[in-house]
Amino acid sequence: MSDTTTSSFVRQDLVPERPAPVRTTGLVGFLRTRLFSSPTNVLITIVSALLLWFVLVPALKFLLVDAVWSGTDRNACLTENAGREVGACWPFIAAKFSQFIYGFYPEAERWRVNLTFILAAVLLLPLLIPRLPAKGLNAGLFFLAFPVVAFFLLHGGGLDGFGVSWVTGVLAGFNDSIGDGGRRLADAGAATAVIGPLLWGLGKLIVLLSVIISWVLLPLTWLRDQIQAAGRPVWVDFALTAVIVSLVLFVLGGGVRTGWRALISSLAIFAGIGIVIAVMGLDRGGLPVVDTRLWGGLLVTLVVSVTGIVASLPVGIALALGRRSAIPLIRIFSIAFIEFWRGVPLITVLFFATYLLPLFVPTGFTIDGLVRALIGIALFTGAYQAENIRGGLQAIPRGQGEAASALGLSWWKTTALIVMPQALRHVIPGLVNTFIGLFKDTSLVSIVALFDLLGSLRASFSDPAWSTPTTLFTGFAFAGIIYFIFCFGMSRYSLFVENRLNAHRRN
Repeated sequence: MSDTTTSSFVRQDLVPERPAPVRTTGLVGFLRTRLFSSPTNVLITIVSALLLWFVLVPALKFLLVDAVWSGTDRNACLTENAGREVGACWPFIAAKFSQFIYGFYPEAERWRVNLTFILAAVLLLPLLIPRLPAKGLNAGLFFLAFPVVAFFLLHGGGLDGFGVSWVTGVLAGFNDSIGDGGRRLADAGAATAVIGPLLWGLGKLIVLLSVIISWVLLPLTWLRDQIQAAGRPVWVDFALTAVIVSLVLFVLGGGVRTGWRALISSLAIFAGIGIVIAVMGLDRGGLPVVDTRLWGGLLVTLVVSVTGIVASLPVGIALALGRRSAIPLIRIFSIAFIEFWRGVPLITVLFFATYLLPLFVPTGFTIDGLVRALIGIALFTGAYQAENIRGGLQAIPRGQGEAASALGLSWWKTTALIVMPQALRHVIPGLVNTFIGLFKDTSLVSIVALFDLLGSLRASFSDPAWSTPTTLFTGFAFAGIIYFIFCFGMSRYSLFVENRLNAHRRN
């Protein structure tokens, strides 16, 4: 009985083999799970492959297979001379390459542009690598010292004064402008019966402000005259400015008790500035002046885009904080500023900055054409950045600020150390998206007679020595590749930074 019962639970036949599991790794697994996992994905894969075939293959054929790689003029890129179908005319790019990079910058002075590019790369690359130390010093050199050095390298010229002389000149020009404006308002008020008293009073108030500035100018003017009477006025002015600024920082830093660090830092910074002035010979006339109208090509594109990116971020932060301010005047001004600059196209801003900005500066004070465009682009982009940053600020819980207040932190420390770092981390994609858009929008500066990369490219098309049916397409393909490299690099680096900052949130 027991044997029969036991044998009924023992299988007499072998179990049939199970089918092999579906492969999910390797090339076959990738094709099965990502491209052909469902009928919809199969259809999308086929359509995408057809699009790539009809777009990518002809592009590669034009740029590489049928391209002409050597030649000295247009004859090398003509079909009748090549004896075959001709694609991209790369000898045209080789012949015009220096124009695409430097514009009309004098050939003998192009080493200054190359040196500026090298200094920018040397200072920027360590700043982008998280593991390298001394980020504070590196950031200070890149954002504060490098722009000054780059300006004198690219533009040339020297120094005819320093802080005290500059302040005196600006105040004198401003004093003359507001004094004339006040007297005109007072005269208009005296001749008007409707709103005359109001205009007259406003004019007299402005004239009084001009008188107060004149009193401030008296000792500064005396100091400037003594400096000009010295043998080397730049160094006397530099030393006097260093002493005044260092003493002010020493007093504001706490005086004898806690102000020594600020004093030493100020003296060290001025010592570095003095070394730069001596090495570049800025006290003896400096380098030959190259007018910005001769700049062009990739140089102008990088100058405009980098300056706009760097200058627009603090503008956007200030406007975003101002729009959330509890002070009505600051909040209304920030809202009006943002909505105004976001409501006009960039072309209008460039025209306004180029042709109308000089009307708002003191008499006798001129602004270079490139600087006007930089100011307009920085303000325009800053308005867009303000809304990105405001979105990040709204994502921060109120408890963060309340906890900081409970610890006794001031509003400035709470914003700088707790709220703003978290807000910027949230809006990295939006900020970089605006940066990429700005980098491409630099091509609009050609409207105000500034030749960026595309402007130099279009100017090169007028050369009859390279007039062929494929020259136009080759030039724009070359410019597109350059724009793609820079924009794609910014996109990938922003993704790296975003993943690094959000590593603590990974499960």
